[in-house]
Amino acid sequence: MVCLRRLLAGCQFVRSEVCHGNRSKLVTTLASMLKRPFVPATTDSRHGWSVVPNLARGMKPTGIDQLWVADITYVRMREEFAYLAVVLDGFSRRVVGWALETHMQASLATAALKMALKRRQPQPLSLVHHSDRGVQYACADYTQILDEHRIIASMSRPANPYDNAVCESLMKTLKQEEIYCNQYADFEQLSQHLEEFLGAYYNRLRLHSALGYRTPEEFERDAAAAPARSGGDPDAAVMKFFSPPILPEAAP
Repeated sequence: MVCLRRLLAGCQFVRSEVCHGNRSKLVTTLASMLKRPFVPATTDSRHGWSVVPNLARGMKPTGIDQLWVADITYVRMREEFAYLAVVLDGFSRRVVGWALETHMQASLATAALKMALKRRQPQPLSLVHHSDRGVQYACADYTQILDEHRIIASMSRPANPYDNAVCESLMKTLKQEEIYCNQYADFEQLSQHLEEFLGAYYNRLRLHSALGYRTPEEFERDAAAAPARSGGDPDAAVMKFFSPPILPEAAP
């Protein structure tokens, strides 16, 4: 609530500004007096877990499952918040994994990652996984899964959302085209809406300007068919980040 003294001062300011015709300054001041809604923080980088450099910066994937980007956002329901974790393919913009919970524990992020792994089954040492420095992605529960599947971890620079621009773009689209258009009564209703938006609409129906106005599903299909049409090797488009070292021949 706005305190009485501040409210009285505001009324005096309003009378003064109206008399002088300074409406722009008046609107700005009144807006600052309004109580802003609570916005939960979804990234907590104040932890003791190890962080890794940004390997995805400047990276241009040439095929699927070379770069995955992950992020967490909040969704306001009628009486509480829910949290959505997503994993996105950086080549096709396809959402390959997601999970929804009413908490932001590590299990939220690992559930989205496990869905992506089950659906895509990437080759070892051919995939970079990029995220922010949040505790959900830096903790042992998450990094152990990456290590088990020989996935290379990458993290954004501190306080730099542009390092994860592809995922930020997804979150913006999700909120503008789904979340801000609806009011969710409960967790079940929200889960149904997000399942339809991500699985049916975003991946299969929505046209993406970055993909030449194709859907992620169509873009992946066209990319897979391109080597076959040209008579090339289907594996030629797979980016290899690490190659086994070439050992010197043993002396006779």
